[in-house]
Amino acid sequence: MVLKATIVGVLVVGAIAVAGTAFGSSQSALSELRNATAAFHDVDKAVDAGYDFELPDVFGDTCIANLSDPGAGAMGVHMVSLARVGNPALDPADPEVLVYERRNDGTLKLVAVEYVVFDTGQPRPSLFGVPFASNDGSRYGLPPFYALHAWVWKPNPSEPLGIFSDWNPRVSCDT
Repeated sequence: MVLKATIVGVLVVGAIAVAGTAFGSSQSALSELRNATAAFHDVDKAVDAGYDFELPDVFGDTCIANLSDPGAGAMGVHMVSLARVGNPALDPADPEVLVYERRNDGTLKLVAVEYVVFDTGQPRPSLFGVPFASNDGSRYGLPPFYALHAWVWKPNPSEPLGIFSDWNPRVSCDT
């Protein structure tokens, strides 16, 4: 009985260590992402780096709000790098999209990044141990794609994914 308890204890400690390592490496990657995107709080620097297209939806809105569930919040203004979106390789420190919240004075505040991969029949991608969401693209006039948000510059209380949720209830398109 003591041997069985010892084995179970070792397995539990091992599982916690493995989970801690995965979480730690994800936290390290998120820290690298913050470092890589910190300069883009300055929108001019983002534009200089190729994030120069404000993606509108089919209604012409560039601030993307949740139309079916307003209580879920919004995403914000998507500044897209067309060169990065066209590249199928994922680089956690080089997202395809920067997401900004429009302030009352009209300026933009960096709140998140988004990774985008067009759906060409490949398996669903994932980053940071999180699978991308599938999107049919119709709201944006785009072909189907996979996307993953990372709210690294504004906390996101949404459950169950929090930092990786599509919508953030702390972001609004009402300015």
